Amino acid sequence: MIVTTAGRTTEEYIAKAKAVANDLQVAYEPRRKKSLQALFKMHTLVVVVGKDGIQLYHQDGSEPYFFHPNLAMVRVKRLMNDSHDAFIEVAGLKQGDALLDCTLGYASDSIVASFVVGETGKVIGVEASHILAYLTKIGLQTWEGQHEEIEKAMRRITVVEGNHYDYLQRMPSKSVDVVYFDPMFEESIDESNALQTLSHFTSFASITDEIIAEARRVARRRIVLKDHFRSTRFEQLGFTQHIRKTAKFHYGTIDL
Repeated sequence: MIVTTAGRTTEEYIAKAKAVANDLQVAYEPRRKKSLQALFKMHTLVVVVGKDGIQLYHQDGSEPYFFHPNLAMVRVKRLMNDSHDAFIEVAGLKQGDALLDCTLGYASDSIVASFVVGETGKVIGVEASHILAYLTKIGLQTWEGQHEEIEKAMRRITVVEGNHYDYLQRMPSKSVDVVYFDPMFEESIDESNALQTLSHFTSFASITDEIIAEARRVARRRIVLKDHFRSTRFEQLGFTQHIRKTAKFHYGTIDL
């Protein structure tokens, strides 16, 4: 992996790219009019810094990954208008609660959860991918829009880079209300472009009985699993599957 700038750049973006490379402990490479295709001959991952922010490209994918609260914004606005959110309802989250999101990814669910639990609550997101954890953490702390409450919710999220099983083992017993898992689906959802982009960079590690045992120890109230509606993990891991007739993913819960 390397860090470079967009094709047309400035000294400001060059300095930012060098800072990102230093944070990631990888090489900075001047762009010098080289195409992405030329860079991919030497590197699998290319981080591009420019006026569009920080974008992550994979040699096998045409669409870059970049942080944006996208769907989380829509969901929070619905909650602001007294609508409902399927994840919040199944998790049973309320103001003051603590959530451990073991598979942070885009942080969409964590953003919505942080808005709901508020300033008196807590949301911790664990991400195994070094580059995704970095980009998501930067995005949560710097993204600016026109919605102050959404920005506040984003800033309150604590991002932890690492393996969620290791992190669970270090946590005190009964230290959060809800533990949440949203692993990469065993069966793909073809129309989900966001998941396809994310799949180039994220972990496909399985959720095991040992991980669920630790989640049972750490959670005070509930464990939640989001998975493909045909997933075998609900039954294998002891979750009660909540059927959603029009959805291609379902939630499962273990109440404690």
